[in-house]
Amino acid sequence: MMSIKSIPMMMTWSRVVLIPVFLICYYAPIEDARFWAGLAFMIAAITDWFDGYLARKMGTDSKLGAFLDPVADKLIVAAALIVVAAEYHDNIYVIISAVLIMMREIGISALREWMAENNAREVVAVSNLGKIKTASQLAALTWLIYGGTLWGVNWGELGFPMLYFAAFLTVVTWIQYTKAALPEIIRSTES
Repeated sequence: MMSIKSIPMMMTWSRVVLIPVFLICYYAPIEDARFWAGLAFMIAAITDWFDGYLARKMGTDSKLGAFLDPVADKLIVAAALIVVAAEYHDNIYVIISAVLIMMREIGISALREWMAENNAREVVAVSNLGKIKTASQLAALTWLIYGGTLWGVNWGELGFPMLYFAAFLTVVTWIQYTKAALPEIIRSTES
């Protein structure tokens, strides 16, 4: 029986489950396939914002949840970046943005894991700029996955500048977190 306290963990797992749902919707030969894929991705993005908040608010945060949450985030974003890069393969800026974002996500995840092993995870805790990067990245990917016009707005066209903005913030926060971790890195190599 599911208790209310398990909702944050269920939200984290839902992001992993939504990966094949998003991919099936995207490539399905159905009407409005990209709309449904964008909706599935958007739901995953929303759970990204709420699961950690709810876990802390409900006092149900755990080491497992703290570990799985960023893993689920990286998996859904990587799947979306691959789809978007494949869809817009003739746009070099999309490809460069996707590669930069994936490199940073993997690099910073590794850095955070290493810092946690050295009891210094708080040094590379998510910054406000990192949150803006994530929000712009998730918005850009949702819009590019959908790629259509809704309510008189061409979401696909809005997705390109938002993705480039997210890529810019990706590089800035990559430097920010690396710079913050550098003293610990230097200290560990000297001992």
